[in-house]
Amino acid sequence: MSTTAPHRPTKLELLELLAAIGTAQWRDFAAAAARHGLTSTQAKVLAQLDGPVPMRGLAALLACDASNVTGIVDRLQARGLVRREPEPRDRRVKNVVATDAGRDVMRRVREEMQATHGALDVLDETEGATLYALLERLRPAMERDAAS
Repeated sequence: MSTTAPHRPTKLELLELLAAIGTAQWRDFAAAAARHGLTSTQAKVLAQLDGPVPMRGLAALLACDASNVTGIVDRLQARGLVRREPEPRDRRVKNVVATDAGRDVMRRVREEMQATHGALDVLDETEGATLYALLERLRPAMERDAAS
């Protein structure tokens, strides 16, 4: 009986697989957001609002100019999904905060990501826990590199 060694993927193969999964997840996210009348960028802004985030911080997260964020936040605010609040330590700085309605829309968008949910359903409990642990190990380095 011959056994073959498991495939040892290269970093390039791993990166290509992560990119393909990320692209598929992003398409699913955008489609779910569109069903709620949101652009993918508007939904991405809402997804970042676990707490107050300064306008400039949103621009950095979105990798765009602060003037672009103003228009996005204006449209979200007109729908009652976010509000602007002055930063208590520096009232010139405006923080963006999700409203209850904004948090509810984001929850529904995430729940409606059927392609992503379906893909994750192929994993058993142990595989899901392993994937979670591996992604948690990658996350700090990826976020640190993105911030610099």
